[in-house]
This record gives sequence, structure tokens and C-alpha cells, in this order.
Amino acid sequence: MARPVARDSTAKTIFTAGRCKKEANVVGVELHEKLRNHQTIDRGPGASGMLTQQHDRRKMKKRKLHLVVLLLLFAPVLFHNNVFAQKIVKLYVGYVGNDAPQLPAWSAKEAGIFQKNGLDVQLVNFTGGPTAIAALLSGDVPITQVSGPSVVSSNLRGADVVLVAGGTVTLDVWLMSQPEIKTAEQLKGGIIGIARFGGVNDATLRFVLPKLGITPGKDVTVTQVGGVPLRLAALEARRIQASLLSPPVSLTARKRGLNVLADVAAMGMLYQHTSVATTRRFIREHPDIIRRYIKSQIEAVHRLKTDRNMGVEVLAKYLGGTKDRDILEKAYDRAVADDQLPAKQYPTLIGIKAILEGLAGQEPKAKQARPEDFVDIQFIKELDQNGFIDGLYGRNLK
Repeated sequence: MARPVARDSTAKTIFTAGRCKKEANVVGVELHEKLRNHQTIDRGPGASGMLTQQHDRRKMKKRKLHLVVLLLLFAPVLFHNNVFAQKIVKLYVGYVGNDAPQLPAWSAKEAGIFQKNGLDVQLVNFTGGPTAIAALLSGDVPITQVSGPSVVSSNLRGADVVLVAGGTVTLDVWLMSQPEIKTAEQLKGGIIGIARFGGVNDATLRFVLPKLGITPGKDVTVTQVGGVPLRLAALEARRIQASLLSPPVSLTARKRGLNVLADVAAMGMLYQHTSVATTRRFIREHPDIIRRYIKSQIEAVHRLKTDRNMGVEVLAKYLGGTKDRDILEKAYDRAVADDQLPAKQYPTLIGIKAILEGLAGQEPKAKQARPEDFVDIQFIKELDQNGFIDGLYGRNLK
């Protein structure tokens, strides 16, 4: 895939606007000079002097009226030229899997929020976090939605990757098994399917399984299967005995008789889940693009929280196979709840700490790393401190 480049699709408009602004300034100067030249009034004796004075006053009023009309005509150019000057940037943006946490990017695309902020975004779907990170580092996509563990683990290995928005800040996933497997003990000897090694499923299992008395690699075999729909298909085909599923697929699976072995959120796992990531290099070279993207992210989250019908329709479009309106609405409601998708979109440092603790056994650097090392919140902070986010909701948010 070719690297994204900024393409100026408004060059002609910008040129025209600049020329109009210049012409408006010239006209304004000329009118000002003419008005000044006619301010000398004939004050000679008699009626002729009075008539000349009245005539000049009428001419001055007429010219002032012309000037006002011209200023009104060119006001958008003179005072709002930034609208014309904003370049439309062609941008490839990644996302991982097909589940409800991807809603911010999907909604920003479908609702025209990216376009409004000068971004012509083409969304690219990846099957797992490691693949998305590889595309990010190669420059194929300069921004991607990806799980926190993928960002943290690649950063610990020296990759120039950083989180710039929180997205979903906890895990709404269930460990689901075949109908006959009712307990964790019955899962021993079985196969658990995940998306990709090194991704969020892999990290989540390392958190969940020990709490259930299961040791990965010893009591169960963990294998790569792919995205959420593929894992459900593998369960139904009995190729695997269990998997981590998220809404709406998890809700569909329960309707079809699969068993919920563990609700990860109910187990108290604070976790940086699907987030917005880029590279520090891209931030240095294109801060305005990141600023526009983060603004779009904030606006998309607000739209999701205030327009349920739009959110459900977008979810239905991208999930494709899910037609059950009840499941779609339940998945949407869970995905946009404040504990899942916060309005201010700061990454969760507590959630990143949990990731580091989970990686400590595999990555020695994780023990010394600080959660702050993996985030760049300057763009979120800017929109927060200038009142933009509070303004969207019409109140002061916590």
C-alpha cells in the first residue's frame, strides 16, 4: 500500500479566495481614499454653498453604503479565510477486528466527521494487533485503532509507537465455551482460540486463566484463529473449545447456547483496550493531522453518545452478518457507556499498568517502564483545557 500523502484538493479554492481577499482590500482602500477626498465641503456664502454641502453628504452616504455592501460580500474571505485554507488530507487509518469498540472510527467516517475536519479517510481492516503495528511502523497507515497490549509490547521492544487517545478503556469480553463445558476445570485439555499471539486476546488470557486455576500451555492449548466472527465459527464447528468474544458476537453466541465461563469486566480488570495509536515521528512531522484526527475522535464519541440510531446503524453496516436488532442495540449500549468509552478520551494509565504487569514475565523492561512512557496526551489535553469537549456536551465533565 502506498504511503499516505497530503493532497491539496482545495488549491483552486484557496487561490480564488486569496485573490478575492486582495481585490476586496484594494476596493476598500480606493473607496476610503475617495471618501476622504470628498470630505472637503464648500462652505461659501449663500444657497449654492448649502446645496453643495447637501449634495456632498448624499454622495458620502451613498459611497458608505457601497462600502458596507462590499464588506458584507467579502466578509467570509476577509474574516474566515481559514475555512478555505484548510487542506483536505488523504489518510489511511487502520482498525483491528470487527466489533463494537471500533465504533469511533466507523462513525467518524460514516457521519462525515473526518471530512468536516479536513481528512479524507480510507479505513483499513487488520486481523490482529501485531499486523496493525507492523503497518503503522512501515508507514502504510500513519494512524490505527489497536489494542493497548500491542502498543505497549512493541514499544518495549524499541518501536516508535504511542497512544494518543483512549478509545475503549476496559475489556467487555467473555470467555465462552462449548455448551457442555460449564466450569474451568472441564476446559482443561482443550483448545482456546485467540486472534493473534501478542495481541489483546493473548494478554487477556494471561490475566483470566490463572484466576480460573488454569495455566496456559500446560492445562490448555492456545491457538491463533483470527477475528471475532472467525472464532465464533470455530466454536460452532467444534474446532476449539473456548474463546474470548466481545459484543455483539458474544451476545449472539449466548443466544445460540454457548456458555459464559468468565466475564472479564466483572473480574475487575482495568485495561487499556482499543485505542488510537501513531508514531512519535508522525506527531513531530504532522502535528496538525493528529490534531484533526483527535478532534474527529472526540466528536465521533459525542455523536455516538447522543445519536443512538446512527450508532446502531453504523454497527449494523460494518458487522454485516448481524441482523438481530436487539443484539445490535445491546452491543451499542454497552460500547458507548461512560466506563467503556469516556467522553474526554484520555488513555487509562491504570489500564496500561495492568498491561505492563501482565507482560513482566515475558518482557524484562516492563518491570521498570512507566505507563506515562506509552502515551502522548497533548492533543486531548489541548481540547480539554480550551473547553471544546465540555462545550460539546453543554456541561463541565469530570
